[in-house]
Amino acid sequence: MIRVLCYSFLLTLPTHFSLAQSKNTTIPLNWFLLDPQLDSIQGMSVEKTYNTLLKDQPAREIIVAVVDSGIDIDHEDLKDVIWTNPKEIPNNGIDDDKNGYIDDVHGWNFIGGKNGNVKDDTDDLTREYVRLGKKFEYVKNGKVSKKQQTDYDQYLKVKEKFTRLKENNEKQYKLYSNLYHGLKQSVDTLRVLMKTDSLSVEAVQKFETNDPNLLFAKGFLLQIFRNAGDDANLSEYLKELKQGVDYFSAIVNYGYNTEFDSRKIIGDNYSNPYEKNYGNNDVKGPDAMHGTHVAGIIGANRNNSIGIKGVADHVKIMVVRCVPNSGDERDKDVANSIIYAVDNGAQIINMSFGKKFSPEKEAVDKAVKYAEQKGVLLVHAAGNDGDNNDVEKNFPTPYYINGKEAKNWVEVGASAWGAGKDFVADFSNYGKKSVSVFAPGVQIYSTTPDNTYKNESGTSMACPSTSGVAALLMSYFPEFSVTEIKELLLKSARKFDGLKVQEPGDKKEVDFSQLSASGGLISAYEAVKLAQELRKEKVVR
Repeated sequence: MIRVLCYSFLLTLPTHFSLAQSKNTTIPLNWFLLDPQLDSIQGMSVEKTYNTLLKDQPAREIIVAVVDSGIDIDHEDLKDVIWTNPKEIPNNGIDDDKNGYIDDVHGWNFIGGKNGNVKDDTDDLTREYVRLGKKFEYVKNGKVSKKQQTDYDQYLKVKEKFTRLKENNEKQYKLYSNLYHGLKQSVDTLRVLMKTDSLSVEAVQKFETNDPNLLFAKGFLLQIFRNAGDDANLSEYLKELKQGVDYFSAIVNYGYNTEFDSRKIIGDNYSNPYEKNYGNNDVKGPDAMHGTHVAGIIGANRNNSIGIKGVADHVKIMVVRCVPNSGDERDKDVANSIIYAVDNGAQIINMSFGKKFSPEKEAVDKAVKYAEQKGVLLVHAAGNDGDNNDVEKNFPTPYYINGKEAKNWVEVGASAWGAGKDFVADFSNYGKKSVSVFAPGVQIYSTTPDNTYKNESGTSMACPSTSGVAALLMSYFPEFSVTEIKELLLKSARKFDGLKVQEPGDKKEVDFSQLSASGGLISAYEAVKLAQELRKEKVVR
């Protein structure tokens, strides 16, 4: 599931995907590229690296596959860095390169079909509830065979969680819907009567009426101002509320809808997890916000003097769509996305998504193993639940069913811009064993569809920050293998001796070094410096 976190001033309301961490702090839009010494901010020192260590150095082009919700390939800051399949003739309806995918000019969409695209899907929890329910929903008094007991116990856990979360989300949807429609009606009514588009707290206080309905509208707005501040922008407030309505609407109508079947759109044989050659070539899809934002972090054009600068300066972005905008991605699509990216030359695969179940994990394991054998780096977001991934499950994972670990995998947690106790994003998953490293993931400014830009937060943003630095290393240091690139990233991660941070979720203070295997923060400068030192050693040998 894509879990992008957005900052909101709806702090008096129940949160859905909003946070309050340092929301009013003014920071540079490109803070994640900046340097702690030069700029007094905890970025990855990318600009410093280009201006010093890499100045006038030769580099090669690196292909990074972004497995995500789709990308706006026509965006002004991305169009020149989008990968083009050199063996495919555009729009001729022929599979020119004979790879099984017709007109895959810029990548492929595994959640589309002949007549459209999947936008929303069910959660894996729902699908697991349905799967197990077919076996056990008619069981009475809990009497099952010993052979079935393990699955039945799992069914009871899934059923309890599904029922609880479905009910909670329905309540949240009703709450946000009522608040949104109540506020919108109050705002629209008073704007007309007061003949103004700008409703300030002073103007609303001065408005006189004896009409009970108008008194209610006035009181409602004044309560909003009291909660959000006298300078609250009601239009922005309504926009945030509408996002909440849309968020919970998708969860209720799709995520926890046991009757919804997205595969009708795709038309594949879903019972075969190893089936290939389904989907379509619409790599943008119905809502490419998340994937476009991720792509910009990695490689937005650094030389066009518009928009933003991505981390990597010699990169091509391959688009692979397999993640719905709500609900969970499916293992079959994840596996095929990895295989497609590897077969078409990607050297890095960015995966800014995650979920709690993996019913076809064997298929994903096979794809991860394939990428490992081909020397492709997999970079994955640790998740936004404030969980310890050493304890809680977060798929996909580098750990195979047989217990062995893929050596080409980097798992990334999210940091913020300060060095104090709030240095770790309060939503970020962590794990001394299972999370490799941290990278900037709070208020990251990047590309969004239709030539726009905005801030987003999540490990979804920390992941491409890391992929960008990995691409930078591969570009300027082609002699290093994928495992050596991974080792460079982790060994050079910047340490913060004795830094106490708030542990996500539990909020207790812990040493930052205990939240990941490397105990550090991605640093382009330190990684390049280490690579240069190791290059000299290789030459000496």
